[in-house]
Amino acid sequence: MKYDILINNIRRVDSLTGAPVICRVGVKDGRIAAIIPRDRRDDDSAETVIEGRGRYILPGFIDLHVHLRDPGYTYKEDIISGSHAAAAGGVTSVFCMPNTDPVCDSADVLSYIKKRAKKADCRVFPVAAITRGLQSREVNDLVALKAAGACAFSDDGKPVMTASLLRDAMKVAAAEELLIMSHCEELSLANGSVNEGKISKLLGLDGIPNICEDIGVLRDIAVAADTGCRLHICHVSTRGAVEAVRQAKAHGVRVTAETCPHYFALTDEDVVFYGAMAKMNPPLRSRDDAKAIIEGLRDGTLDCISTDHAPHSDEEKRAGIEKAPNGIIGLQTSFIAAYTYLVVPGHIPLSKLIELMSYNPAKITGLDKQGLGSLEVGSRADFTLVTLGVENTVTKTALRGKSANTPFVGMTFEARIDETYVEGKRVFKAEQ
Repeated sequence: MKYDILINNIRRVDSLTGAPVICRVGVKDGRIAAIIPRDRRDDDSAETVIEGRGRYILPGFIDLHVHLRDPGYTYKEDIISGSHAAAAGGVTSVFCMPNTDPVCDSADVLSYIKKRAKKADCRVFPVAAITRGLQSREVNDLVALKAAGACAFSDDGKPVMTASLLRDAMKVAAAEELLIMSHCEELSLANGSVNEGKISKLLGLDGIPNICEDIGVLRDIAVAADTGCRLHICHVSTRGAVEAVRQAKAHGVRVTAETCPHYFALTDEDVVFYGAMAKMNPPLRSRDDAKAIIEGLRDGTLDCISTDHAPHSDEEKRAGIEKAPNGIIGLQTSFIAAYTYLVVPGHIPLSKLIELMSYNPAKITGLDKQGLGSLEVGSRADFTLVTLGVENTVTKTALRGKSANTPFVGMTFEARIDETYVEGKRVFKAEQ
C-alpha cells in the first residue's frame, strides 16, 4: 500500500497494555491508515518516510482551557500565534475561552473565531459565555450559540455570580446536553495576589485562601447535582477542591475536572523567586496542595491536564506582583512539564499521561466521536513525535507565541517535542 506518510521504527503506547511497542504507522488521507508490527514485512511505500529513531508517537494533545486573546487583546496573543505555540507543544486541539473583547457571546464573534481558525496550526474550538457580556445578569441563548458553533460554555475569568443564574443556565445545558465549564471562586475572598499562607506573610501580601476555590467548587457541584448538568471544573488547585470532586463522582454527579502543570510542578514558594511571572488565578498553592493534585491525577479524580494558557506582555508583568495581571502561558510547555514532574518521578506511567492530555479531553468534549484523542486505525492523524529522556531547556527565543510570561523559561525538562501533525499535515518541526 502507498501511504502519504510512513513512520518507521516508532514507539507507540499500546492502548490496552500501556506498554510501548515499536511499530510502523501509515497515514493516508488525514487518518491513521495502518499500525504495522515491527516484524511484519510488507511492500509499503509512502510519499514521505520518517524514521522513528527511538522516538515516540503520541496522539495530539487536547487543551480544554486556552486564552487566545482574539478578538480584542491581540498584542498579547491571537488565534494564529497561539496555534503556533500549541503546535510547538504537541497540542493539536484547543478550546478558547470567551473573555475577549467583544466577549464571545454572539454568532458574529463565533463566526470570526471560526474564520480565523481556518489558517491556524491546530484545531480551534470556541467556548461561548454563559452570561451576556460575562456580567452575570442574563443567561445567553445557549442553544442558539451551540448552533452557531460554540463547543462549550463558561464565564471563565470569573464565576457566574449567583447560584440562581447558574441554575438557570445548567437547566438548559442539562436538557440540551451542553457542557458547562466553571471557574470556581468566591469573589468576596479573592482580594489577594498570592496564596494565603506563610509565603503571603513573608512577602507582606494579601492572600487568597483555599476556601475561596473550595466554596465555589462545592456550590457548582451542588447546582450540577440538582440539575443533572454536565459540569467541568477548571484549573483545580486545592486539596479541598480535589476531595469535593472525588466525593461528587462517588455520588454520581456528572462532573469532570482539570488541573494545570503549574499546580503540581510549582508551589507558592516559587513566587519568592519568580514574582509576577508566577502570579495566576487560582494562585500557586502549598506543597500539600500540590501533593493532593498529583494524587487526584493518579486516582482519576482529576480527568485531564489543561494549561489555562494566559498570555500577557512583558510590560504588564513588570508592574509588580500586586498590580500585574494573573496568568502564565503554557501551551508550549504542558507536555514536557507534565512528563518531567509526573512520569519521571514515577507518579504515573506515560500511558496515564496520554489519557490526561489526549483521550480524556476528547471524551469529555465528544471529540472522541470525531476520531480525535487516540492513535488507532481510523483515527484522525493528529499526532506528535517526541523524544523522551533528553534534556530540554526552555528559552525565551524558542517560544512561538507573542508572550513569554512563564516561570518555565530557563528550566530544563526531560522531554522534547520534535514534530506535530494535524490531519496528516506537519505543522511544527523543531530546529535541530
